[in-house]
Amino acid sequence: MDHRAAQGHAFGAKLGRRDFLEALGIAGAAALFNGCQTAPDGNAGVRRGKPNIILIVADDLGYGELGVQGSKDIPTPNIDAIARNGVRFTNGYASCPVCSPTRAGLMTGRYQQRFGHELNPGPGESADPSFGLALSEATIAERLKPLGYATGMFGKWHLGYSPEFQPVKRGFDEFYGFLAGAHTYLRVEGGAKNAIMRGTEPVADMDYTTDAFTREAVSFIERHKSEPFFVYLPYNAVHGPLEALPKYLARFGGITDKKRRTFAAMLSALDDGVGQVLGKVRELGLEQDTLVLFISDNGGPTAQTTSGNAPLRGFKGQVLEGGIRVPYMMQWKGTLPEGKVSDTPVISLDIHPTILAAAGGVLPEDKKLDGVNLIPHLAGKKGEAPHDRLFWRFGEQCAVRMGDWKMLKLADGKVELYNLADDIGEKNNLAAGNPEKLKELQVAYDQWNAQLVPPRWKRGNQRLQKQGAGAKARPRRKAAKGK
Repeated sequence: MDHRAAQGHAFGAKLGRRDFLEALGIAGAAALFNGCQTAPDGNAGVRRGKPNIILIVADDLGYGELGVQGSKDIPTPNIDAIARNGVRFTNGYASCPVCSPTRAGLMTGRYQQRFGHELNPGPGESADPSFGLALSEATIAERLKPLGYATGMFGKWHLGYSPEFQPVKRGFDEFYGFLAGAHTYLRVEGGAKNAIMRGTEPVADMDYTTDAFTREAVSFIERHKSEPFFVYLPYNAVHGPLEALPKYLARFGGITDKKRRTFAAMLSALDDGVGQVLGKVRELGLEQDTLVLFISDNGGPTAQTTSGNAPLRGFKGQVLEGGIRVPYMMQWKGTLPEGKVSDTPVISLDIHPTILAAAGGVLPEDKKLDGVNLIPHLAGKKGEAPHDRLFWRFGEQCAVRMGDWKMLKLADGKVELYNLADDIGEKNNLAAGNPEKLKELQVAYDQWNAQLVPPRWKRGNQRLQKQGAGAKARPRRKAAKGK
C-alpha cells in the first residue's frame, strides 16, 4: 500500500464512486472514467479516477494586471490560458487584504479569524513566537495525504517559523522555498528565519526564485506522474523587492519607468513559470486529469510595485475591492466548462473544499468549512449561488457583501455602503440614503463576528512597541527580510 494511503483517514475519507460522480456532475464524471488519452508526443496519460491538483498563488498581483483581466502592457498568455481553458471569476475574493491570513484561510477552507490568524506577523526577527497556522486546523495537504496523494510545496509559506508549523509538518512530502513573507529574488540568503530551504535545511545556491520554484514544481510533477499529486506553488512574484533578470527586463525596453519595467519583467517571469508547469502536464498527457487553480493572495500595492487593481478602488491592506478582489480562475479539461466567465461571488476559502471534493474526499465532521465546493455550481448541478454573503475582518477594518451590496469600514471607522453592480469602483457611498439596507448588512456582520476569536498576535513591531522591548522597538525591516 502507498505510504500516504496507509496513514488512514484522520483528515478525510473516500467518497463512493456514485457519490463522487454526483458531486462532479454527469459530464465531469464521464470524463474522469473514460480510460486513456494520448499526449501530443505519443505518451499515454492513463486516468486514475483521481485528478492531480495544481494550486498556483501569485503574491500581490493586482486585479487588473493580467491580459485576461484587461491589461495591455504586460502579456500573460500562459496564465490567461487557464481562463481560456476553464473558468474565470470576475468576483473572486481573497479572505484578507494581506498575505499570511489569506494563506491560512486558503490552506484550511475556514475564515482564518475563527482561529486567530487575522494579522500578518511582521518580519521573522520580531514576529510573535506563537505565530503559525494553528495546529488545531488541518491543511488541504493533510487532507489529501490519506487519499493517496503525493504533496509538494514550492515557494512562499508565511504560516509559521517554528518546526511544528513548517510545511513538512503540515502535510507536505516535499518543500522548497522560504518561511517568511518576502524574500530577495536574486540571493539565497534572506535574513534570520528566512533562508531558502529544501525540507528543513538551507540550500547553498539559488539563481532566481521564480525560476527555481518553477523547476522544482516541474520536477515534482515528472517524478510523480504515475500517482495522484498535489502541487502547491505559491510564488513570491510579484511581491517586492522589485528584482528581475536581464533576460526578462529585455522584453520590456519600451517601458521607460524603471519600477514599472521591473514589475513587468517579474510578471513575465511568473507567466513563463506557469507556462512551464502547464507544459509539463500537457507533455505527460495529463491535462484532462489535472485540476489547475490560480489566484492572487490579495490586491496590488500600487504605490510600492505598480501592481494595479483597475477598475477597483483601494490597494493591498484595505477591505476596499482593490485590496480583496483578485484574479481567480481554474481549469479541468473535460470536466469544467471552457472559456466560462462567472460573475458569481466566490472566495479563496472555496479552493480547499473544491480540491477535497475533486480528490474524492468528504467534508470534515469536526470542523465546519466556510468555503464550498464550486464544481457542482460550475457544472450546472446547483442553480443557487455558492454564497449569499461574504465577510472580512482585518484589525480595525471590516466588510460584508450580500448580493450586490457591500458595507465596509476602514480604519477611520466611517461606514460606507455600495451597490457593486452599479459602482464597481466604490465611488458613491449610499449609506446615508439606505438605512434599512445598512442595518441588514450590519446585523449579518455582527452575527458572523460573534463567532470569531481575537487575533493571536499583532504585527511584530507593534507587539515590541507595546512591550517596550529594550528602549525601542526594532525598526521595520525591508521587504526582503520578511513581513
